[in-house]
Amino acid sequence: MSGTNISNAASSLPKVLFVLGGPGAGKGTQCNNLVKDFNYIHLSAGDLLRAERNSGSADGEMINEYIRNGKIVAAEVTVRLLEKAINLHPNRKFLIDGFPRNDDNLQGWVSYMTGKAVVEGVLFFDCPEEVCVQRILERAKTSGRVDDNEESIRKRFQTYYHETMPVIDYYKNKNLVRTVNAIPDAEEVHVNVKKIMEET
Repeated sequence: MSGTNISNAASSLPKVLFVLGGPGAGKGTQCNNLVKDFNYIHLSAGDLLRAERNSGSADGEMINEYIRNGKIVAAEVTVRLLEKAINLHPNRKFLIDGFPRNDDNLQGWVSYMTGKAVVEGVLFFDCPEEVCVQRILERAKTSGRVDDNEESIRKRFQTYYHETMPVIDYYKNKNLVRTVNAIPDAEEVHVNVKKIMEET
């Protein structure tokens, strides 16, 4: 196969931008803006898992137990849900929010999705733990989410530090990470994200 054919095959694959950051860093809000600004399809790994949990499937109770304890669901389950969602819209570009969250996720993605999608990079929302905790506790008043309580949030942050940051470092070493200061209000972050996206 010639180099041209290989690049044509790659160019027809779905494009993926991973969106990572601590719990409460504002990933979901900014993904909604990116959908409007740049015509992405937004896939939230957490939302897909929560939907599967509520579907009554065999994986549902196991997913619920992991989410309640702030743990990361097995890569095989998450990647399968992501692949199914991507296949509904072939040849499009996707924001995948909250994934890959650990090395198992990363290896699962590489094993299952190499040749099926192209990773264009990682958008990393960088925000201190205390800022994020206060945001989530505010959100908890209306969210109804089982993991929106301080104990679960702190557990999720420990998981994030130990398991997600190495994934971000992995992509930094490949020069594929675009870092966003996620401390300001949502409007200011939106402006900064747009600038970063337009520069790349």
